Amino acid sequence: MSNISGVLKSIRDIMRQDSGLNGDAQRIEQLGWMLFLKIFSDKDKELELLDESYTSPIPDELHWEAWAQDDEGLTGDKLLEFVDRKLFPALRNLDLTFGNGRALIVREVFEGNNNYMKSGINIRKVLNKLNEIDFNLAKDRHAFGDIYETILKDLQSAGKSGEFYTPRAITELLTILNDPKVGEKVRDTSCGTGGFLTAAIEHLKK
Repeated sequence: MSNISGVLKSIRDIMRQDSGLNGDAQRIEQLGWMLFLKIFSDKDKELELLDESYTSPIPDELHWEAWAQDDEGLTGDKLLEFVDRKLFPALRNLDLTFGNGRALIVREVFEGNNNYMKSGINIRKVLNKLNEIDFNLAKDRHAFGDIYETILKDLQSAGKSGEFYTPRAITELLTILNDPKVGEKVRDTSCGTGGFLTAAIEHLKK
């Protein structure tokens, strides 16, 4: 948890130095699409291990490993040009013929987002920090809900937007009291960051 918190704090400090970003709202939107691609890439790796027939809807040259994974890779003006002129246009017009439905998710995310950063060097710094997180590790994946809530609280918009989050101690207690069993279904009808679902998963693991 503290590791991810430190990574995201460093990212926000880097973003504050970029002339293209104005305020926390733009910084969070910028971080959003970057995190999405990182998480999508980590999930792709898992799906490829579980299903030999799985193919990522993202073309190889646009996959995280191809342009973002190498800490010494693409940077500066070349990276900025790649993101603005190749990555975003291609993902906004992604081929939807893939049968797994993940292509539509990618396209919808990039149709509603923009790259605001003006410095390819700063983009590289952010990418390098994101590479410190592995969303196939349970501790990194589950801690992220808490981070998301922290970001919203920093914006001071959560309560004003009618969004309220159940403290982790309560989700864990209610899960213990419900005592879900393997084979039963768990439903969180007001799922925000998945606190109850995460608590159920951890309970079942034990």
